[in-house]
Amino acid sequence: MSTTSTDPRAAAAALLVPGTICHGFAVERCETVPELDSDAYVLRHTASGARLLYLACDDENKAFAIGFKTPPADSTGVFHILEHSVLCGSAKFPVKEPFVDLIKSSMQTFLNGQGGLAHTDRAAVLGILSLVFWSITLITTVKYVFIAMRIDNNGEGGIFALYSLIRKYGAWLAIPAMLGGAAFLADSVLTPAVSISSAVEGLETLPLLEPIMSENKELTLMITIVIIVCLFAVQSRGTERIGRTFGTVVMIWFSFLAVVGLVNLSSDWSVLEALNPVYGMEFLFSHHNAAGLAVMGTVFLSTTGAEALYSDMGHVGRGNIYFTWPFIKIALVLCYFGQGAWMLNHWDDTAYNHMHGLNPFFEMMTPSVRYVAVLLSVCAGVIASQALITGAYTMVSEATRLNWMPHLQVRYPARTRGQLYIPVVNAVLCVSTLLVLAMFRDSEHISAAYGLALTVTMITTTILLAVYIWHDGKRVGAVVFTVVFLAIQFLFFFASMAKFLHGGWFTMLLTLAILLIMYTWNEGTKLERAQRRHMQPADCVPVLKQLHEDDSIPYFTDNIVYLTSDPEMKRVDTDIFFSIFADHPKRARAWWAVSVETSDNPFTREYSVENFGTDFLFRVRIRLGFKVSQSIPAYIHQIMNDLSKSGDLPKQTTRYPKLDADPNIGPIRYVLIHKALMPESKVSQKGAISLQIKYAIRHLAGSPVKWFGLAPYNPLIEIQPLFLATERPPRLKRV
Repeated sequence: MSTTSTDPRAAAAALLVPGTICHGFAVERCETVPELDSDAYVLRHTASGARLLYLACDDENKAFAIGFKTPPADSTGVFHILEHSVLCGSAKFPVKEPFVDLIKSSMQTFLNGQGGLAHTDRAAVLGILSLVFWSITLITTVKYVFIAMRIDNNGEGGIFALYSLIRKYGAWLAIPAMLGGAAFLADSVLTPAVSISSAVEGLETLPLLEPIMSENKELTLMITIVIIVCLFAVQSRGTERIGRTFGTVVMIWFSFLAVVGLVNLSSDWSVLEALNPVYGMEFLFSHHNAAGLAVMGTVFLSTTGAEALYSDMGHVGRGNIYFTWPFIKIALVLCYFGQGAWMLNHWDDTAYNHMHGLNPFFEMMTPSVRYVAVLLSVCAGVIASQALITGAYTMVSEATRLNWMPHLQVRYPARTRGQLYIPVVNAVLCVSTLLVLAMFRDSEHISAAYGLALTVTMITTTILLAVYIWHDGKRVGAVVFTVVFLAIQFLFFFASMAKFLHGGWFTMLLTLAILLIMYTWNEGTKLERAQRRHMQPADCVPVLKQLHEDDSIPYFTDNIVYLTSDPEMKRVDTDIFFSIFADHPKRARAWWAVSVETSDNPFTREYSVENFGTDFLFRVRIRLGFKVSQSIPAYIHQIMNDLSKSGDLPKQTTRYPKLDADPNIGPIRYVLIHKALMPESKVSQKGAISLQIKYAIRHLAGSPVKWFGLAPYNPLIEIQPLFLATERPPRLKRV
C-alpha cells in the first residue's frame, strides 16, 4: 500500500478511516497493538467478502502473511489457528511449531523454537545448554542414580518395586503407583515408534539416499515397520545374545558422541560457561527465549531415559549403572556443548539462516562422518526401543503379582537375571506400535504424543520416593526432595502439555485406559475376596474322611489340586468344599488347596503346609518373589515328594507305569474356580461395573492357566456363582 508520508502509521491513519472504502476494501476498524508497536486495520473486500489485516508500523520487513488450506489438512480448530496467527509473524514471536522433531535432537527442536539459527544469540545458546546440563544432573544423576537406586527392593527398581516397599504406609499410595505404571506402559508403545522412525528418517539427510527417499515418500515408513516387526519377533527367543551386541553398540555410540562433540567444542571452549546455572535461569525468563516456558519440553528430552534406567536396575545391576553412568553423562554433555559451539560459530552463516529443520547434530559433522552417525542412530533407536519393551514386560509381571492385572503367561527365555517374555504383552505392544505409525505416519507427528506420559511417571515416582524418605526418618530431606523435584517435573509436565492437542491426547488416553484396567481389576478382586466364606476343620474334615474311605465311589484322580487366592491356612474355602461335593463327588487320595502369594522380596522361594491332622487334606501356601517364575506344577511335585519322604503323605502306588519321574505320587488334576456375578447379587453399580470389566478383561487376556504353567496338564475350570449379598425376592402368595 503506497503512501506519500514518511510516517507509515500517520499515512495509514489518514487513508484508512473506519467506515470508508479504499481500493475496493471497506475499512471496518482500527486497533493499536503496543506489543508490535503498530496499528492493525481490519478491512473487508466488498466484492468477495474476504477480510484483510493490515499492520502499519516502522518495521523494515514489510512481509506478513497467514495462509490456510481449505479444508485444513491438520487443523485442530481454534488452537491451530492461534498457533499460526499469534506465534508467527514478528521478531518477538517467530516460532511456528515449537515441538517439531522433538525426538531427533534437543538442539534441533531448540532452534525451531527460536525461529532458526539466525535468531539464536549467545545468551540463548548458553541458556539452553545450562538448562540441559542441570536437568540431566538433577533429574537423572541426583534423583535416579544417587537417590532412587539406593532405595531398591532387593536389587530391583521401578515404580512397582518401590510401591511394594512402602504400601504398608497407606492404601492411597496405590493410586500414584498405578498412574505412574500406566504412564510408563503408555510410553512403551510410543518409544519404539518414535525412536526407530526418527532414526530411519535420518537416511533422508544422506546425499546418496536423498533422491531415493524423496521419490518414495512411503519408503521411510515401510523400513520403520519392517524393523519394528523384526524387533518384536525376536523377543520370544530372549535378548541375552542381542544384549551383548547392544552393549557394544551403546559403547561405540556414546564414544562417537563424545568424540564428535569434543572436536566441535575445541573450536569454542567458552560455551563451558553454560555450566553456571545462572545462564539457564536468566534465559528461561528472558526475552531471548522465544518459546517461553515451552522450552522445558525440549529440555525434558535429555532426561527421558532416567525412568527406564531405574526400572531396569534389576536386570542391568546397580553397580554397572554406577560404573557406566559417568561415562554416559560426559559423552552427552560433550555432544550437547559441541552442538552449542557449532551454533555460535555459524549463527551468521547465511547458508543456514533459512534451512528448514536444521539439525546441529548432523550439520557439525563432515558428510562421510554423517553416514556413520545415521547408522549408529538407527542402532541406538532399536536399543532404546528394546529397553522400553523389556521394561514393559517387567512392569506387567509386577502388576500381575500385585493383583492389578490379569494373570498372563510368563516365559524366561534366557539365563540372564530378570529377563522375561510375555507373549500377550508382546503382541499388544507390536500391534499398538504399528497402529501409532499408521495414525501419525512419521516421527514429527508421533513426537507430539511422546514424553507427556513419562512426566507423569516421574512425578508419581517422586511422590513414592518422598514417602519412603519420610518414613525412613529423614523428614527434612523428604520435604526438600519433594519441593525441588516436583517443581522441576511439574514444569516439564506443563511444558509438555503444550503439545496435548497435537498428539499428547493419545498418550493420555492410552494411560487412562491402562489405569482403568489396573483399577477395575483391583476393585473386582477385592469384591470377590470380600464374599469368601470358610469352613472350620471340625465341620469339613469328617465329611471328607467319609468320602475318602467310600469305596463305592471311584477315584476322580489321586490328587486334586485347587489353586486359590485364599491366604487362610487354618480353614477351608467353602468354594472348594462345594466343588468337591457338587454334582458327582470328587473322590481322591488327597485334596490340596494351594495358594500362591507374592512376596515383596523379588526372589523369595518358600512354602508352608497345614494338614489338619489328616493324611488326605493339605493346605499349602507358596510364597514367591515378584520376579520368580510361576512354575507351579514343578513346585507342587517337589512339595508332594517332600511330604511323601517325611511320611505326611502316604505313597500313592499304581499298577500302571507313569510317564513322569515321581513313582510315589499318583496322577494330579488341577482345578481352577472362577466366579460369575449373579443378577440377584446386592452390589453397588460401581462394584458391578468393576466386576464386569474384570471378567471381560479375563476373557480377552485368557485364564490364569498359562500364568500358573498348567496348560499341558488340562486343568478343570469351574464356574461358581458370586452372590455377594443377595436381595431376597418377595414371598409368593398361595392361591
